[in-house]
Formats: sequence, structure tokens, C-alpha cells
Amino acid sequence: MATIYDVCDKAGVSMATVSRVINGNENVRKNTRQKVLDAMKSLGYKPNIIAQSLASKRTNSIGIHVSELSGPFYGPMMAGVEDELRKAGKHVFITSGHDDEKREKESIDFLISRNCDALILHVGAVSDKYLLDLYQGEIPIVLLNRYIPAMAEQCIILDNIHGGYIATKMLLEYGHRDIAYISGPLWKTDSQERLLGHKKALTEFDVSFDEDLFYEGDFHEQSGMKGLKYFLNSGKTFTGLACANDDMASGVLVKARETNIRIPENISVIGYDDINLAYYLHPKLTTVKYPIEEMARMAAKWILKNIYKKKIDRIVNTFLPELVVRDTCKKLN
Repeated sequence: MATIYDVCDKAGVSMATVSRVINGNENVRKNTRQKVLDAMKSLGYKPNIIAQSLASKRTNSIGIHVSELSGPFYGPMMAGVEDELRKAGKHVFITSGHDDEKREKESIDFLISRNCDALILHVGAVSDKYLLDLYQGEIPIVLLNRYIPAMAEQCIILDNIHGGYIATKMLLEYGHRDIAYISGPLWKTDSQERLLGHKKALTEFDVSFDEDLFYEGDFHEQSGMKGLKYFLNSGKTFTGLACANDDMASGVLVKARETNIRIPENISVIGYDDINLAYYLHPKLTTVKYPIEEMARMAAKWILKNIYKKKIDRIVNTFLPELVVRDTCKKLN
């Protein structure tokens, strides 16, 4: 079995240089790094991970907590983090908490027990106080889609108020004044912020918020179907419908077909997130782009820069959503 000394001999470099290459240290010339990598490959040398960890006091592993493991939103998030870290020679542990406080805490405790070098947390149920206590502990954390002023530099967030605003503003600019709204669960901050953006756009166009044209959903497709049914049964007139995410908007489209409502001829619909499914719905869904993969990659870059001292040019903490105009919205005559 090849040893690190064999790699040194074959590459013609010192043990310190080989160690720097193995540990991802960037202070190695490109041609020297390649010689070491070529020597390792030809010898079939595999670094001893346990010995590396003992020497560097790093496990080269990062813990990731997400709300769910399924669905079109969380897949790109996890893929973005994992890809960015894997390129830097790091590995990940992934857990989920399903928006339940007890399960979130259990999952985070598990990640801490794995001696992760840092944690990326997408959590909704645990309190700010709990997260601030973690922040003041030994393991660095980055919050994804959660903002706490005391740890602002370690929060990667989306301007959800702006997102809710531009969605409804588009409907208003298309001439719609009777606009229904399906929110996410209002105990969630992002749901509250998107609703605030919706109301801000209405106010700007001097349109009153109508409680009868509001339905609180749960971010799942079925609540989009139930929301549309609720509005239709209410007898209220509406020509536009804004949904707080694409899953609920897709439920609206399904229910509309079942009740012979044509989109956008009868009702204009706009979603939020721009999940992959939005492009393949019929008609293709107009929506607001939530750049979750880019945000996840940025969380990984924060760790690479601040924990592993990689050269990262700039950390962006706040991302702006953008309109993606497709086929489910129509201008009124």
C-alpha cells in the first residue's frame, strides 16, 4: 500500500507540499499541485482521513439541515451546497426537521455530534434565541432563508417583500384590480413577508386588500386547489390570482381545468419560486424566481472563506427575486 512518503518521492516534493495539496491549501503552484495529484493517482494513494482530522483538527465535513428532503425546492438547495463543497474537497451530512421544533433540534444535535466543521441551517420552527445560542457556540453556523440581526453576516436571505410586491404589481400593471391571494402558512416569516409585498403593491395602486379574496395555504399543491375552490364558492369576482409559491399555483391550474376555467383567459395566475415544474405546466407558469441554488452555493462559499480560508471574492447576503413572465397572465383590455 502506497504511503505519503512514496508520493513525495514520485512527485519530487516535500511532505509539507503533499500535505498542503491533500488539505486543499491554495498556496501551492499549479504545476506542483498537478504533479502531486498525478503521483497520488498513479500510486493509488488514499489519504488517511482520520489522521488528517487529528492533525488539522478539521473533519472536512459540513452539516446541512433542511426542512424537507423531498420536493422541487429543496433538491436544488442541497445540490448547490453539496456541489460547491465537494469541489473544495469537503463532504456533507444532511438532516431534515419537517418544520417541527423538536425534530429540528434533534437533527441539529446529531450534526453537532458528527463533529462537523460548520453547519448550514434552513430551519423554521426553532426560535431566534436557540439559533443565537448556537451562533455563540463553538461550531460556526450559516442561516439560509432566515434573518437574525445579531448574526446578519451569517444569514443568506431573499428579499421576500420585494418578491411579493413585484408579483402583484405585475397583475396590477396588466389592469387587474380584483386580485385574490393564496399565502403560505402565516407562522412562517417568508409567508408574512410575501403577503406584505402583496399589500404594498395594492396600496401603491390605491386598491384595497379584500379579506374575502385571501386564503391561507400551506405551500402544498392541495391548498392551491382548495384556495381556488374557496374563492369560487365565495361568489367574489376576481380576475387575478397571486400564489405564494409554485406548488400552490400548480394546484390552482389543476382545479381550474376541473372547473372549466381557462387560464389566463378567465383568470391570470402568478406563482413564486420558479421551480423546474413551472416551465412544464400548461400553460407555462408566470412566476417569481427564487434563486435558491445560488443562495445555497453562497452559504457554502461563506464556510469555505471563513472556516477553510479559501479565496472567495465576495459574499452576497441578500438576493433579489425576479419576474419570469410566461403564459398564465393576460392584460385586461
